Amino acid sequence: MDRRHFLMTSAAALGAASSTFGSPNDRVRVACVGIGGRGKDHIGGYSKLDNVEIAAICDVDDSHIANGLKQLERLNKPKPQTYKDIRKLLENKDIDAVSISTPNHWHTLIAIWACQAGKDVYVEKPCSHNIFEAKQIVAAARKYNRMVQQGSQIRSSKAVQEAVQKMRDGFLGDVYLARGLCYKWRDTIGHAAPEPVPAGVDYDLWTGPSPMHQFTQNRFHYKWHWFWDTGNGDLGNQGIHQVDIARWGLGVKYPAKVSAIGGHFMFDDDQETPNTLNCAFEFDENGKRKMMEFEVRHWMTNGEATVHEKGNNAIGDLFYGSKGYLAVDSYMSYKTWMGKEQTPGPEAREAGDHYLNFIEAVRSRQREHLNAEIEEGAASTVLVHLANISYRLGRTIHFDPVTMTAKGDEEANKMFTRNYRKPFVVPEKV
Repeated sequence: MDRRHFLMTSAAALGAASSTFGSPNDRVRVACVGIGGRGKDHIGGYSKLDNVEIAAICDVDDSHIANGLKQLERLNKPKPQTYKDIRKLLENKDIDAVSISTPNHWHTLIAIWACQAGKDVYVEKPCSHNIFEAKQIVAAARKYNRMVQQGSQIRSSKAVQEAVQKMRDGFLGDVYLARGLCYKWRDTIGHAAPEPVPAGVDYDLWTGPSPMHQFTQNRFHYKWHWFWDTGNGDLGNQGIHQVDIARWGLGVKYPAKVSAIGGHFMFDDDQETPNTLNCAFEFDENGKRKMMEFEVRHWMTNGEATVHEKGNNAIGDLFYGSKGYLAVDSYMSYKTWMGKEQTPGPEAREAGDHYLNFIEAVRSRQREHLNAEIEEGAASTVLVHLANISYRLGRTIHFDPVTMTAKGDEEANKMFTRNYRKPFVVPEKV
């Protein structure tokens, strides 16, 4: 793990090597792609930054474009150009960066296309829909020398950066176990019958790389998370945030062994992905074994330590060492307890700005300034995919990080990629 990933501050980034944009005051023109719920946050986040212009917005749904224009108007921002087809947007040479908040099955292909078009990229988590894509998005970032950041916002929290630094410095002693919690209330989606595609929606473009299905509301906005062709379940939705922090805190990259069991409990509905999942990851790097546990829970729950939000949600991470334990109990805070007596130790609460961190790296042209540089984001995303594959096959996956394959398991290896619907194909050579 590169210490610079969590030690670099905004001031240091701005004072870094000269940028192709010149001074930090030079305008960065961003295109926001996917203007649904998360896309609104992208618009709001960039709108707060000095000398950053949302120059274009893109969505396959006309109603989303209309909502994005209204949001920018309320923020007293200039009217951007609008696009329905990302390929047309990428022909615009005045766009410096593309910020992607589409469904998961589009993340990697848009990011690769953007790199090829000379744009820097902010891509929401998970950065890929499968393991093959995780490799390809990193390859594109390197080949075209682009700044590519995964939307793992907790990485920019000053408090969480401090927590990871304390673990690196030995404050907890030998940190041998991380536990990630994704306990989030998720009600049934019920059953939805096929219906005509809504007016103003280009469903062919929305479907993109995935197989074409008859349109239903359950396969469309947000609920696409719960279908394997377009989403990765809550492990790859909310859970990827906590998987990323658990891996970061442990100081590991790829597991040697992954096992997951669970199911879709309680509800009789259209959802394909599990709503309850228990995952175990074993790491063995340089002879040092560590372990990560991860749980997805969708209904009634308790919290653990101070990881407990209002209602039935408990979202966070716990780290256990030989001297004590630490809880990252929000997106911007941590607490510690030390010794056998569990005496309260250091704690902190301080947020950060992940969009600002991305823009600073766009200006500095130094990828080590990114708090969630795409190689880090892709590594955490691979853990999500391995656990989902283990769950779907009903067996442990033995992973070879050198060849990026499942050892002796051709059925698993076939699930590392997908059959792409032409012309929306993630390329073998980027």
